[in-house]
Amino acid sequence: MDFLNQASTVLQMGFIYAIVALGVYITYKILDFPDLSVGGTFPLGGGVFAVLVTNGCPWFLAMPVSFFSGCAAGFVTGILHVKLKINNLLSGIITMTALLSVNYLIAGGPSVSFSQTETLLSGGFLSSIPRTARNYVQAGFILLFVVLCKVLLDLFLKTKSGFLLRATGDNPQLVTQMGKNTDNYKMLGLMLANGLVALAGSIYCQYGSVYNSDMGTGTVVIALACVIIGCVVAKHIRFLSDTAGVAVGSVLYYAVLTAALFLCGSEYTKLIVAILFVLVLLFDSGLAGRTLKKIFRKRRKGDAGTAIDP
Repeated sequence: MDFLNQASTVLQMGFIYAIVALGVYITYKILDFPDLSVGGTFPLGGGVFAVLVTNGCPWFLAMPVSFFSGCAAGFVTGILHVKLKINNLLSGIITMTALLSVNYLIAGGPSVSFSQTETLLSGGFLSSIPRTARNYVQAGFILLFVVLCKVLLDLFLKTKSGFLLRATGDNPQLVTQMGKNTDNYKMLGLMLANGLVALAGSIYCQYGSVYNSDMGTGTVVIALACVIIGCVVAKHIRFLSDTAGVAVGSVLYYAVLTAALFLCGSEYTKLIVAILFVLVLLFDSGLAGRTLKKIFRKRRKGDAGTAIDP
């Protein structure tokens, strides 16, 4: 039973961060923009959702509002970078810092509980389902949102605007030659990315029926790790697109993290996250792969030498 509960937690958290990773994929992989503001956008979506549902707004209306609040945060980052010519890294840091206060003002405090309110993941018919089965039903609901976000993002990237968004990151000169302004597509990408992150934040706070202002801690690192793992997976599995790979990478990341926490203890959570991120970066750079090849070559030579010696 404990294994089933752990597995459901891996799926739930993996699917939630899959949506975050889809947003970070837009900025990190497509635009080559290190947007650190997602650390503030994630709790922004949760705070907006919590305030709305506690004031009588249905969850299915509160979630789109959370998405657009994230778009607004991405717009601010875009203005700082595109119009005020502030460095992209600093633009994200400034927005994230500002959101620490904005989130507190929106929520009216460091936390908001809505355990008695019906949401996507609580209340209604879910209350009558046994806990273990309920966890998997919740994971299924979150998966539906992952699939919806992935499909819509894929469809958008196939449009003319999506093509120009990709070109803005890969070949901005081409966009300029077509008579388009790359700044507009940078802002569009930042808005979409942060909208997805805020949407994930609204789902995350439903997971425990509570909003906490510090729920964005480590979001950037986790999301980047999920994106990198996902792109590596997609590179080796031909039928997987990058966006599908990102979703798979998120689940894989949380599976490894859960196993590591089980072996080492929850008090080492941040250290384990940091170590996993370093390992992911090593594999992404190819350094880990080259090192392993050297080790295997040495072993083969040693085995061959042993076989030759009488």
